[in-house]
Amino acid sequence: MKKPLFAIPSFPGSNGEVDNMKTLRRCGFDCFVFRWNDSLEKLSDVDGYFFGAGFSYEDRGRSGMVAARDPLFAFMREEAAKGKVIIGNCNGAQVLVESGLIPLGEGLKMCLAHNALKNSDGSYGSPGFLNEWVWIKRSCSVDRCATSNWSGTLHIPIAHGEGRFVTRDPDLIKQLQKEDQIAFQYCDAEGKVDETSPTTPNGSTLAIAGICNREGNVVALMPHPERTPLGDPYFLSVLQWMKVKHSIAQKVSSASQEANLKPKKRSQLPLEIFIDTIITNNEERTVEQAARRIEPNINLKQYRYVGLQRDSVKDLLSSLSFFNPNKEIAYVRSKGSLFRWNSATGSLAPASGTIFSGITLLRRDEPDTGATGLGKGSETGICYDCRDVSEEKLFSPQVCEVFCNPHASTLEVLS
Repeated sequence: MKKPLFAIPSFPGSNGEVDNMKTLRRCGFDCFVFRWNDSLEKLSDVDGYFFGAGFSYEDRGRSGMVAARDPLFAFMREEAAKGKVIIGNCNGAQVLVESGLIPLGEGLKMCLAHNALKNSDGSYGSPGFLNEWVWIKRSCSVDRCATSNWSGTLHIPIAHGEGRFVTRDPDLIKQLQKEDQIAFQYCDAEGKVDETSPTTPNGSTLAIAGICNREGNVVALMPHPERTPLGDPYFLSVLQWMKVKHSIAQKVSSASQEANLKPKKRSQLPLEIFIDTIITNNEERTVEQAARRIEPNINLKQYRYVGLQRDSVKDLLSSLSFFNPNKEIAYVRSKGSLFRWNSATGSLAPASGTIFSGITLLRRDEPDTGATGLGKGSETGICYDCRDVSEEKLFSPQVCEVFCNPHASTLEVLS
């Protein structure tokens, strides 16, 4: 009997190909690595796809954002519509969510956001990058999706910094529950689901570890069943799924709210720090290239941003863990005046003009765990000085989604 053939798409920065191939072959599949810039002709006989782990494009912008906007995904939509199985684990899950292939097949409906845990006082802290073992259980019906045909719990590893399933659309969560698309949840060894840490270590909504699309052939999971034989039931389920002739009819979803992407005007804080890089900023260049797929003429300059309510500028900029004068330049804006930090003297000197020459956007993640320890009312984010583009084109949803996933971040215009 011919084994199902799976392609393992690989982008610059992907690193899980060896684990993926070993697991797929052990579980009864043939497979090969498909580079992002290979010819689509190599996919003519493929039965399914496994988007695996790694840090595609070094997670520049945010995890999965750049890869999800690769021209390959126009073809992936066609393959999904044919009913072919498409699995994404960890970075693969981030890519599938960013592409809109999941959960509803179109539009940016969710985010796999930075890990964040709520404290007892209502504030949030970040557990950082998580590299540990977790338990998950199937929370959908056994035949709901391609990877759900197993029982009990799986003990498998996680390794991510952005794995928190979130959405600003409460109707979407209700729809996922109604349609049984919340496929996998974090639990304890006995299968008890708990949204709090340590059971759900990243703060994911409803302890979500993985979801499926409406048709069940596209699945996104944050943990790594491919990194241990204990996760084999997840992949053996696909063989059972493929033995049955599944009818893939594009279901009509109930209307879900579109997140408002149009940036609002931002008021200046008493003190604002903008940090530029002396060396080439690879993230800046990669985000620019992603934006140019939609708006070819855009030019981008990126800054790290800190807004302060109290004057702790000297303390921050004197700390090498916060600011490295060997590769960075720091500017401070106070009451409309611009200054440049002089590391040699430990003081600010007036700077003429402005550092911005276009429309400047500020992306702030929510919750803002980066501001922890910077003082009450402090804010952090990333500034994008967008040049050679009109406001109308810049504020289009497609371009704004490059800079910001509205389900976990805000986008504002700096004055």
